[in-house]
Amino acid sequence: MGSEELPFISIIVPARNEERNIERCVTSLLEQDYPGYEVIVVDDGSTDRTSELLDQIQQNHPQGGQLWILRLRDELPVGWAGKPHALHSGVLEASGSWLLFTDADTYHTPSALRSALTQAVTERMDLFTLATTQELPTFWERVLMPMAFMGISMLYPPRQVNDPASPTAIANGQFFLVRRAVYDAVGGYARPELRQTLLDDRDLARVIKDHGYRLHFVDGQDAVSVRMYTSLEETWRGWRKNSYLGNRGGLLFVCAQLIGLPMITFSPFLLPFLGKGLEKVLGGHLTAKERWFATGIELTPLLAYRIWINRQLAVPWYYALTHPIAGLVFTGIMGQSTWNILTGKGVDWRGRRYHQIEASNEPLHEKSQPAV
Repeated sequence: MGSEELPFISIIVPARNEERNIERCVTSLLEQDYPGYEVIVVDDGSTDRTSELLDQIQQNHPQGGQLWILRLRDELPVGWAGKPHALHSGVLEASGSWLLFTDADTYHTPSALRSALTQAVTERMDLFTLATTQELPTFWERVLMPMAFMGISMLYPPRQVNDPASPTAIANGQFFLVRRAVYDAVGGYARPELRQTLLDDRDLARVIKDHGYRLHFVDGQDAVSVRMYTSLEETWRGWRKNSYLGNRGGLLFVCAQLIGLPMITFSPFLLPFLGKGLEKVLGGHLTAKERWFATGIELTPLLAYRIWINRQLAVPWYYALTHPIAGLVFTGIMGQSTWNILTGKGVDWRGRRYHQIEASNEPLHEKSQPAV
């Protein structure tokens, strides 16, 4: 596909208190080898140095003229959650025939936009989304993130997601490319059921697929990388937001998971030490060798799958031995997430709590671009 045939793309980045990530992300977006695009960063009421860093990039980067900064006030309009409102506000300012939604903690290689758009157009897709490289340098990231991705792949199998006949739909908000005409046709984040969603990528993908448009979720680990969380506390809060709301099958299924998760991730590692209890289950007396053999039968497929997931995420194989720790932590995360929703405590994220949204009706943003 020649440069003259490539459509103009609007890249929309919601950012709320992202001083740690914003410079790397926006710089990588401004250095794409794609000929026609704009970057719209929606500064969603940041109270840290995010706004200052954006101004510096806009003034000092050679491609700063392609960067627009949309500054929202901290108050939200009635009926909106923060991220869908930020994305919706960005779309209102966008002029591209394609929209790329991406997160502020991402890094994009120079060819990411061109290769993704070319594949999406060639395959005649309406929504094109990438699985990204996860940057996991610390202990807790390597322990917990593989478990999270195991859960997502089981709840949303990629084959079903990419099957037009299947209702299963999900997208990755770290790289979510959609035709503007399709976004407008389904109503985008202005749809009543999407205004308050805390799972903006999954829920918009579901609406788009439900309307008969084509969705493709592919491996893009060579194109985009992301570091989602940097500590146990951040990981807990991040997945606590999503684990109940992002589940499939309703409350009974979640309850089954709360019982089943420790049983399949923690209990098998106790088999060699259960002694008499194991003998009662299996009948008869078991020698130590027989107990270890039974343990091997139970653990081999589990550890093999975990090692395979680790390999996909570039995590050393021996972190599979931390699988029971990950299982217990995620049981706690899911339990607290479920409790917070069912008891009306709601979800806290980025300094906001979602269960009743109130805001003023004043104008919410101003737009700035450097003088040319």
